[in-house]
Amino acid sequence: MELQPPATGKPRELQGFLNRTIYHPAARRLASLLVPSPVTPNMVSVFGALMVIATGVLYARIGTPASVAAGFALHLFWHVVDGADGDLARMTGRASTNGELIDGLCDYGGHIILYLLLGSVLDDTLGGFAWLLAVGAGASRIAQSVFAESSRRSYQWWAYGVPWLQHNRAVPTGVGGFLGRVYLGMSHVLTGATATVNALAASAEVDPLERQRLARLTREVAPSFLRFPAALGANPRTIILGLSMIAGSPIWFFLVEITVLNVLLMIGIAQQHRQCRRLVALIGRGRG
Repeated sequence: MELQPPATGKPRELQGFLNRTIYHPAARRLASLLVPSPVTPNMVSVFGALMVIATGVLYARIGTPASVAAGFALHLFWHVVDGADGDLARMTGRASTNGELIDGLCDYGGHIILYLLLGSVLDDTLGGFAWLLAVGAGASRIAQSVFAESSRRSYQWWAYGVPWLQHNRAVPTGVGGFLGRVYLGMSHVLTGATATVNALAASAEVDPLERQRLARLTREVAPSFLRFPAALGANPRTIILGLSMIAGSPIWFFLVEITVLNVLLMIGIAQQHRQCRRLVALIGRGRG
């Protein structure tokens, strides 16, 4: 079996229900409509960031029931746009490390502004404590997102040979390069258990049969390996935030991120160590 993901997009095991049934098909459709246009993948990434900021304005600066509903809908549609930039890059042959960095910067930058706007809602009643909650929730989101995305990217490389930022030999200089190194540093801390499997996959590159065997074994452990990264991804978070705003305040969203999702992060890291040890044992058993 070749190390190639499906031509239609990400492998099925990396797609949750909403991604599989709504977001990814809609993203591919949007990208296909943009192919003949002058719109670039980076433009789509920037537009996605503006959508997230607009969501924050609707939630925090207007705050009426109608604007909250509109903000929730806009944030849900952002998932389509967030997938369309990558699809457009692949359809037009523009996929690159620079594009990956810009996509990440737009994602994180837009959500940082969203969190600042949400914090301002609580400032009138909670004062400085509101900003402790906002910063704590934002920092939690960054750690949780880095763990989730790095885990998925590592899985894609092991199972399908899809390289990502850590395989780039010429990381851009300047601000983009610095932020890329910061991201990879956090990734190594949070997903350090993947290092051994990474080394085995790299060593197997010279042996196609061994590399395919490692990919097959990776796909066998996929359900348990990908469970917590999926729970810590953007889809559940968008829904939790929307429900929190419908309930009248972002405080519930902040508290869930700081408590429940961080507990899931700790459990996910521990489980990843177990699954990587299991995968390494399976790989070694076949070699013996």
